[in-house]
Amino acid sequence: LSALRSKSRNTSLTEHFNLKEASVANEQLLTYEVGSKERTDLEFALLGILNKVKHVPIVINGQEYSSTEEFQQVLPYNFQQPIARYSHAHRVLINMAIDRCLEAQAKWDKTKLSERIAIWERAAKLIAGRFRTDIVAATMLGQGKTLRQAEEDVTELVDLMWINPIFLRELANYEPINDSPGACWNFMRLRGLTGGLFSIQLNNKMYNYLLYFPGFVAAISPFNYTGIAANLAFTPALMGNAVLWKPSDSAILSNYFVFEAMREAGLPDGVVNFLPAEEINFATAVTQHPKLAGINFTGTSSVLKVLWQLVASNLSFYENYPRLVGEGGGKNFHFVHPSADPETVVACTIRSAFEYAGQKCSSCSMLYVPESLWKSEIMVPLVNATASLCVGHATYCDCFCSAVINRRAYDRIYMWLRYINQSPNCELLTGGTSDKQRGYYVDPTVVLIKDLDNIICKEELLAPILGVYVYPDSHIEETMAKVAEINHGLIGAVFARDEGFITKAFEAFRSNVGNLNVNDKSTGSIVGQQPFGAGHMTGTSDKLGSPFSLLRWTSPQVIKESYQPNEISYDPFIQVPEQEESKEKKEKYASEMSCDEMYLGDNSLEP
Repeated sequence: LSALRSKSRNTSLTEHFNLKEASVANEQLLTYEVGSKERTDLEFALLGILNKVKHVPIVINGQEYSSTEEFQQVLPYNFQQPIARYSHAHRVLINMAIDRCLEAQAKWDKTKLSERIAIWERAAKLIAGRFRTDIVAATMLGQGKTLRQAEEDVTELVDLMWINPIFLRELANYEPINDSPGACWNFMRLRGLTGGLFSIQLNNKMYNYLLYFPGFVAAISPFNYTGIAANLAFTPALMGNAVLWKPSDSAILSNYFVFEAMREAGLPDGVVNFLPAEEINFATAVTQHPKLAGINFTGTSSVLKVLWQLVASNLSFYENYPRLVGEGGGKNFHFVHPSADPETVVACTIRSAFEYAGQKCSSCSMLYVPESLWKSEIMVPLVNATASLCVGHATYCDCFCSAVINRRAYDRIYMWLRYINQSPNCELLTGGTSDKQRGYYVDPTVVLIKDLDNIICKEELLAPILGVYVYPDSHIEETMAKVAEINHGLIGAVFARDEGFITKAFEAFRSNVGNLNVNDKSTGSIVGQQPFGAGHMTGTSDKLGSPFSLLRWTSPQVIKESYQPNEISYDPFIQVPEQEESKEKKEKYASEMSCDEMYLGDNSLEP
């Protein structure tokens, strides 16, 4: 192949990589044992954040900005303790950031893939090393994650920084078919999302030219995952785009530490701009700009629909078709067959439903159990284990989960608890209590649902609330069909030892979830091993942690270079008459056309 490529004069347009040099391996979790170096470093990082409220700036093209009104990021489990202060970018700053973004993208998109990959690999080393404890500590304190949950979050971030460049190498190595190497060469180059109208005014007259012109990507990230938040901004950037990153107000500090690690790794100014902003103001500004190239979003399904509607309402205004990538949690579930192992069901369900206070996008919020297992095998251990879970400060080593993220989340969950206590179709088995005197605490709650049409069975809760529905063993297929109808989510899980049922479950839950796990919890997907993306109306299912997610952020161009130019001006399959005969026919045809002009009708191509 290298010999054939050397014939082309444009080999610099593409790059090819030796994939043997890039091995895929997931980052190992640190144990943080007492007396270990990582434990000591983490304790120091926690104290450093608690003892000094860090100012987090707006960063546009490498320049730091702030506005007059300041906000504070506080501990979810102690809202009197701030850890960061920040301000929101107003509309003028957002528009300025878009302009700087467009300038940066024009140059960044032409940066060699190998240079981009080198930046990401340096960033992965920094995040796995020197920045690790700061990001873990900020995730524990600012987002209320326990040490185990925060460490898993950061290892996922490291995996994304290491493995996405490997996927990029694989994509770059793709070549169109070249079965006539002596006649032409076909190749593909990966571009960022670009396109637009370039205008120039000469002598008081405006001329428009369709040229290569940059666009920008808006990344709107959630509070619950530091790794996913960074991935929303930096994956489009890896593919040659410039990005406006709007982090969640409840994850400002951890996200800023990641941003700093990327800058130290060598990411040029302006490629990713850090813009804390009010949600509606940011969404309105970016969706009303003609050079919007894409939106990368993770959050709730309802917000995703709003963003889609905003883009749709401005479609005729854009200079291209913006790419929309969005993932919402939806309604994740565990479905239990009578052949399932009860201990596995209880252990997996408790972890999936209540780790991180049920605020993961993949948290289980519905459990479907057969009558034959419920009272005899599952109910008592499930309720007792849930009631014994320790809820407290995220930094407590024996804490299973901490407070929910903020006041808005607490108020929303409190309304769900009130509904559960008042609904005749809900029977509270444990929990149902909450407290907001110092932090936003909600006790893990298990509620028995008597009607599958109840709203608890259908709505995304994002809370430490587990609904349980007990179905008759004889109605298993009808129940599965109903679940597939009402539960659309990121991940579903089935528990069974009956291979025939598992095969049926593959078909029953084919469309309503993006991922389907067998005999395992709905949470805990690993980058590269279980790429994930929501199903049905809860997301676009672009499979984060796979090459498919990278393809969404590139606009490939195929180039054909001919070495034997075509010198025949007519179709070689049409018989060409002799020159004199051809001249006579042309004169006759022209005479006939002048007398009887062709009528093209309403479909005429004439101007």
